[in-house]
Amino acid sequence: MAPDVLVVQEALRWVNPLTWFTDLARRFGLAHKVGGLCSQGNVVLTASRVSVRAHSFVRYPLAFGHYPRGAVFVRCAVDGAPFLVAGSHLSPEPAMRMRQANVFKEALNKALAEADEPALVGMDVNETSTGSAWQRVAEGLTDAAEATGQADVPTFPTGGAFERIDALFVDPRSAVARYRVVDTPQTRAASDHFPVLAEVDLPTP
Repeated sequence: MAPDVLVVQEALRWVNPLTWFTDLARRFGLAHKVGGLCSQGNVVLTASRVSVRAHSFVRYPLAFGHYPRGAVFVRCAVDGAPFLVAGSHLSPEPAMRMRQANVFKEALNKALAEADEPALVGMDVNETSTGSAWQRVAEGLTDAAEATGQADVPTFPTGGAFERIDALFVDPRSAVARYRVVDTPQTRAASDHFPVLAEVDLPTP
């Protein structure tokens, strides 16, 4: 599919969380890679036409019995147009998920206040669009699936998908030209979630 930007969750579940996505980027023909252990398993990979200007990580507060989670933020530019990519994976437990959504949203708002750039957020929210954590993250952003009339297309699980818990949120100044949930034999074999793919037209700088 040759994406310009690829957001991946659960990198830490691979044998070597420090290096596996470097090899993944090479095999996919992608040039830059940010995240992994520093962002609790969230990774952003980009193509060579995308420049990476800065990055930062957020680790969510730890709680006994909960898997460590966090987020990655990457400032990029393509064809002279700057944008901010953020990726995260929220908890399956409702109260913890809401706490994490608040931390993520505060970090995102702070990053956007430092530089007014259109945001692209890729996230396994672990709940549907009716949930409070989803709605918190979506504040002020456009849900790419809703914008293209595909909010009813499920993303999980690949063995019998029945709910949409994976989201792409974009700045309302950006236009979502295309969006789809990628259901192929390869994606069914690769993960228990279907990947989501969007083509986004960034605002002219």
